[in-house]
Amino acid sequence: MNKVILMGRLTRDPEVRYSQGENSTAIARYTLAVDRRFRRSNDGEQTADFIGCVAFGRSAEFAERYFRQGLKVVVTGRIQTGSYTNKDGQKVYTTDVVVEDQEFAESKAVSDANAGGFRQSAPTPAPAPVSDAGDGFMNIPDGIDEELPFN
Repeated sequence: MNKVILMGRLTRDPEVRYSQGENSTAIARYTLAVDRRFRRSNDGEQTADFIGCVAFGRSAEFAERYFRQGLKVVVTGRIQTGSYTNKDGQKVYTTDVVVEDQEFAESKAVSDANAGGFRQSAPTPAPAPVSDAGDGFMNIPDGIDEELPFN
């Protein structure tokens, strides 16, 4: 089984190209900075891995339209390896994650707040503590009506 799940931030805006031919297909390439689980203590070691991802078709068009540098996303896909010979005649080996599904990992407000510090939005107040109603269900706190998935 070849299955990869990643959560990280885009290092830059996706690079999108379209294939040649009658039925051109969008191809988006982007790199995710994925934090390592454990950090070493101040010894200069890299604390993130930079993983190349490639999306095709509608997924690529989605990435082109909505993904921007610094955005936190979750990607599922599969690892694909390959190789090619560069201009200097040297063989170059590649490893990419072929995207099968991609989702936002944070709200737009949080993403905007993390986007370079220039566009700071006011933090949303934390909802009031939730208490048990006694019947096994929790009470819905005031002020979160707009966050419910139904109306």
